[in-house]
Amino acid sequence: MSFCVDQFNRGNAKADVGVILDLDTTLGKMYMTCISMAIEDRNANHSHTTMIVPHFRDSRGDVVGAASAAIETLGPQKSIQADFVIDIGDRERVPIISPATSPALPLKETPYFIRSAWCSSSQAKAIAAVVKAFGWKEVVLVYENTIYGSGLLPYLTVNLLQSNVVISNLSFIPPYANDDQVLQQLFNLKEMQTKVLNVHMPPDIASRFFQMAKEVGMMTEGYAWLISDPLTSLLSCVDSVTTEAMQGVLGVKALVPRSEEVIRFAKRWSKRFREENPNIERAELNVFGLWAYDDTSALAEAIERVGLPNQRANRGNLALASILRNFTSKGLSCDFNITNGQLQSSAFEIVNVIGKGDNTVGFWTEKYGISKELKLNGDKPVYSTRKVNLRGILWPGQTSNVPKGWEIPTSGKKLRVGVPVKDGFNEFVKVAWNQETNVVEASGFCIDIFEEVIRSMPYAVIFEYIPFPTTDGRSTEYYDDLVYQIYLDKYDAVVGDVTILANRSKYVDFAFPYIESGVATVVPIKDVERKNAWIFMKPLTAGLWLTIGAFFIFIGCVVWVLEHRVNKHFQGPPSKQVGMIFWFSFSTLVYAHREKVKSNLTRFVVIVWVFVVLDLTSSYTANLASMLTMQQFKSTYMIMKGEYVGFQTGSLITGFSNSVILGDYNIRSYSSFEEYDKGLSQGTRNGGVAAIVDEIPYLRLFLSMYTMIDQKYIRTSSFGFAFRKGSPLVSDFSTAILRLKEDGKIDTIARRWLGPEGRYGDGLESLDLDHFTGPFLIVGVSSSTALAIFFSTFLYQNQQILASSGSIKEKLHDLGRAFFAKEKDDTSKHSETSGEIVLAQSPSIKTSCDKKGMHFQDERLSQYR
Repeated sequence: MSFCVDQFNRGNAKADVGVILDLDTTLGKMYMTCISMAIEDRNANHSHTTMIVPHFRDSRGDVVGAASAAIETLGPQKSIQADFVIDIGDRERVPIISPATSPALPLKETPYFIRSAWCSSSQAKAIAAVVKAFGWKEVVLVYENTIYGSGLLPYLTVNLLQSNVVISNLSFIPPYANDDQVLQQLFNLKEMQTKVLNVHMPPDIASRFFQMAKEVGMMTEGYAWLISDPLTSLLSCVDSVTTEAMQGVLGVKALVPRSEEVIRFAKRWSKRFREENPNIERAELNVFGLWAYDDTSALAEAIERVGLPNQRANRGNLALASILRNFTSKGLSCDFNITNGQLQSSAFEIVNVIGKGDNTVGFWTEKYGISKELKLNGDKPVYSTRKVNLRGILWPGQTSNVPKGWEIPTSGKKLRVGVPVKDGFNEFVKVAWNQETNVVEASGFCIDIFEEVIRSMPYAVIFEYIPFPTTDGRSTEYYDDLVYQIYLDKYDAVVGDVTILANRSKYVDFAFPYIESGVATVVPIKDVERKNAWIFMKPLTAGLWLTIGAFFIFIGCVVWVLEHRVNKHFQGPPSKQVGMIFWFSFSTLVYAHREKVKSNLTRFVVIVWVFVVLDLTSSYTANLASMLTMQQFKSTYMIMKGEYVGFQTGSLITGFSNSVILGDYNIRSYSSFEEYDKGLSQGTRNGGVAAIVDEIPYLRLFLSMYTMIDQKYIRTSSFGFAFRKGSPLVSDFSTAILRLKEDGKIDTIARRWLGPEGRYGDGLESLDLDHFTGPFLIVGVSSSTALAIFFSTFLYQNQQILASSGSIKEKLHDLGRAFFAKEKDDTSKHSETSGEIVLAQSPSIKTSCDKKGMHFQDERLSQYR
């Protein structure tokens, strides 16, 4: 709508306002009723000095009609009409107020244009948030082929991309399309794999579109339909047949306030609208009607602010336009704020078409994102796009299951899977042409993984293998070109020994890697000087070393306790006894102990301990020998600078030719394992190579002939299946691969094709305490048992001390004296003279015992005889 003031008299001013509407539409009639009520409400207030007189003109729904109506008065209802009439307004210097929502209108270029509705671009973030909430990766945009429809496209594209969502296809409907044209577009949409469709078109075209979509079977389970404003806000203007066809549709629309003032106005409006339009089946007041009411009130307020005679002058119209382009008031639509010529947006309502109308399932705001309840202000705004923040949604097909958003077409189209053609290394991929069935057949490790994933998918995927023809099937560029075919839409996926690389990820999406990769070296076994002086400590961990030392001391103490009273070797000065404790226990390590034990309990403990020592020394020797062998393999002098190093033709190793892998060596390429074997057997001097550098999955097949070492190990990306950007198969394949890894099925396939997995790097680990928990437990239990038996016997023999009447301290003192008192040596020889006992082992030492039991020694007695 637009306006001009016909005459202005002091005390009795009248402003003639021209309004252009499509009076053949329900929306046009709604505008007319709301504008008329706003003018009547204002004119009824006698405090205002200006009376608004409306002059309605029918645009008859087209641009030409709007132009002819604009000759006398301006104010287009549609974007396509507004774009045409704006030029006339600039030429005539007349302000234009229009609810046209297209962002393509030249808002900044003209000082006379005022947008009295939210720009459709403001809802792009809300739509993108809804798409992200449900995890959809692709969207098809269906729009009217006008500035109204196409204006949303760039804004929606940017916001979807920020959520990692792409618009996979565009489908436009001409504004005057017939039924055949609409049906053709629907059939094209039905054949697409993407099942998430965002519709942006006016109600008249949308009504036919959704009714036909239901007829062709596209309003069923599996589809997700999104509609944008103003279509969502104008659902009340469509007939019941259209509403029935749109069941399950999700939409975003400008929030309509629920204030008491709005409720009272809605009742007044509904009564009057039915009186003026008794033939209209259903119509409800929407936000566009509220904006029309507030627009008219703002216009009247601006006219009074200008307050100048001869309002038709250019200067007065420019002043009027300046006020309207930056106008703020409190209206029916809550905060009515026009800034820089455009009504500012706030919150959006997310609705679901169910039954006869739309049900609110959530809200979206710039601060809080998606929420079940409306949030406008808060202390800590947290932006969220989680679908749990939405209420229950009924999707097309009367189901609560969220559509996947992408499906394999049912029209018989197969998933086009590109496979590499290679001359060697057929264990990974081998492609053959079956002459009988005229079908491409593929086999190998990568193929088995792919087909196992396909079998585990929750839905059927029909595919066909397509070999990638080339004269050179082994170069790195070949694999780059193969992956690039997806970007060119010649393949839907690529399966093979394709490494995930950054430059390839620019054009395709890779699923989760199905086998770990990396770069390692294979060399012949050679003896090389050992350099590590402390390698003898590496077979055992520090914890195990400390535990062994502690048990050596413990066993020495146990043996001393058991032998001290009966064995002269464990007697004598304290320093000698302490030395014997360490000596006897540690000497068992090399079986060098010379002392004979006397007690049967000691013999039991020593037998068990010697067994454990044998276990420890054997394990230590074996692990040390293995580590020394690995150290020989890993010498840095094994491959001298200038020698030849081999690699697989077409391998990504060529990308490291100037780096740490091959920078100091000459290189030779091979195309089979047989050539690997021959090259390593010949050596550099005989036309071969000193080592082979390749990715671990390939070298895993070579472990049976040569030993892998980690001389220069580089982690690279692994093998993965490639898909086109945004393909939902990526997430489904990734989930299936992780599930197969957890179930061990991928390992089974790998062992079948690649053999058992070898060790990389050092390969051998130091033995820790967990390896010897059992032996140490046996030693501890046996030693403790022997000690228990010994002390039980000792206490029994000295029970008279325990039964005495002395104090506990005196009893312990007497028991200590009894423990350190020496018993008779069973192997000693007895002298029959003077009651003297002489030890046979020490002829130079004689021990005498008098009748009172007192002992004495004479170490030099033999010298005085």
